[in-house]
Amino acid sequence: MSFYLIASVAALGGLLFGYDTGVISGALIFIRDVMVLSTTMQGVVVAIALAGAAIGAGLAGHLSDRAGRRGVILGAGLLFIVAAVVSAVAQHVAVLLLGRFLVGLAIGIASMLTPLYLAEISPARERGAIVSLNQLCITIGILVSYLVGYALARATGGWRWMLALGAVPGIVLSIGMLVLPESPRWLAGHGRVLDAENVLRRLRGTTDVSQELATLRQDIAREDRKLASARELLSPRVRRPLIVGVGLAMFQQITGINTVIYFAPIIFQSAGLSSAATSILATAGVGAVNVIMTVVSIWLIDRLGRRQLLFWSLGGMAATLFVLSGAFLAGTSGALAWIAVISVAAYVGFFAIGLGPVFWLLIAEIFPLALRGRAMSLASVTNWGFNLIVAVTFLDLVGALGGAGAFVIYGVLSLAALAFVAAIVPETKGRSLEQIEAALDG
Repeated sequence: MSFYLIASVAALGGLLFGYDTGVISGALIFIRDVMVLSTTMQGVVVAIALAGAAIGAGLAGHLSDRAGRRGVILGAGLLFIVAAVVSAVAQHVAVLLLGRFLVGLAIGIASMLTPLYLAEISPARERGAIVSLNQLCITIGILVSYLVGYALARATGGWRWMLALGAVPGIVLSIGMLVLPESPRWLAGHGRVLDAENVLRRLRGTTDVSQELATLRQDIAREDRKLASARELLSPRVRRPLIVGVGLAMFQQITGINTVIYFAPIIFQSAGLSSAATSILATAGVGAVNVIMTVVSIWLIDRLGRRQLLFWSLGGMAATLFVLSGAFLAGTSGALAWIAVISVAAYVGFFAIGLGPVFWLLIAEIFPLALRGRAMSLASVTNWGFNLIVAVTFLDLVGALGGAGAFVIYGVLSLAALAFVAAIVPETKGRSLEQIEAALDG
């Protein structure tokens, strides 16, 4: 199996992440009527998956540091299958909430471990593009969920099929992970240097991996580690990477991206698009922009670097959020409704070219090997925790301030994120993981 096929199979974790994150936006329009859900309960249906994701991300780092990346990703694939079935057959809200919580656990594990695994198997010169395959798969999963939602919008009980189809990529991921290799960096970090060498040869398609293996050995010798104590997360050498990772995790969510992913059809109906099907179709158009701009990001990320993409991304997000706010302020006529749609699409495009993929890439790059799993878990839990806060508060925020006020707040927070990137986020383009670790040490 070639390196690129291995990376593509592993990136299916991102596809499941995207599909199960996005599918609720179309399904919720029907679930709220079938199960007679209040606005608060609609928020709970979305939020319980996010709570599960925070827990899953928190568990994944410790489990993967001890048991390996491959086995835990395989477990996540199996959990996606079970969760999809439970959600689809639910007759009562309690069972639906259980299914969505299990989906969240799987999403949390996949969201953290997929970019980590991809980063640890990739050569330095291609790592940005390879890890960003995860984000591309997330956006494809979201787009597929929107298209499925549109296709099944008029079908009786269509929302059940929307949720059930998440089992399909889960089956493919589970089968694929049975034959994929363990991370060579995890193997080397656990004293299995010969196994690491064999995996590197398989990944690189060459018998000469001496230079990469020598770098790994030097890194291991320098830290004299097997498993570092979690208390080292508070040590000075991890302080800057942790501030960067946790800060980007927070800003990726409080700038509002998942209000669009979860509630786009509802936003578009509020802006003046009349039917559920039209709103879902407009949402699918936004999803297509997300995919296209992520492809652009993959092409640019190892050329321009991480920081430059973040600058363009956050500046564009702020500008389009202010335009969207103005569209809501002006009213909800037909023409203004489509201005809102275009603004949302542009906002998502700017997110997809920078903050979307770069956050997951950077947290897979900047932490020391001995703490990488647990440090990424902390950043991922932060990400899902703020995701939960934004999802729970969004509809109430719109109710209190209107769409215009809510999106102004997200625009201001995008500018704050831009200042954070300028002040502290490092450039990691073209460096090996061991070189990045040495540069940030202390």
